[in-house]
Amino acid sequence: MDKRRSGWLTFASIMLILAGIGNFTWGIAAIARQELLAERLVFANLTFWGIIFMVVGASLVAAGLAVLNGALWGRLIGLVFCSLSVAFHLSVIWTHPAFSVLAIAVDTLVIYALTVHAEHVAS
Repeated sequence: MDKRRSGWLTFASIMLILAGIGNFTWGIAAIARQELLAERLVFANLTFWGIIFMVVGASLVAAGLAVLNGALWGRLIGLVFCSLSVAFHLSVIWTHPAFSVLAIAVDTLVIYALTVHAEHVAS
């Protein structure tokens, strides 16, 4: 059996890492510059949400690196977070329709890559 990594899994891992960096950056912005985000968000405790975004971001970066190395736990974390992201973007699609459709499409491709192309990874 061929032990090479699938291009789809490389795509999924890069998307997870980029999403993690983005979430981590949003977390820092929420903590450091609360006055910039306060008007856009309904909930007021931006320090709490900033910490949550930073933890999620770090988890996604770790999952992306794990997928690159062929770890099962990285694929599972990626599947969970992408599934939650699809549900979230479906629930707020009326606020930013183009971005939500794009996010759902990318999440769906990552889910596809992590499930269908997982057999290319040596367990």
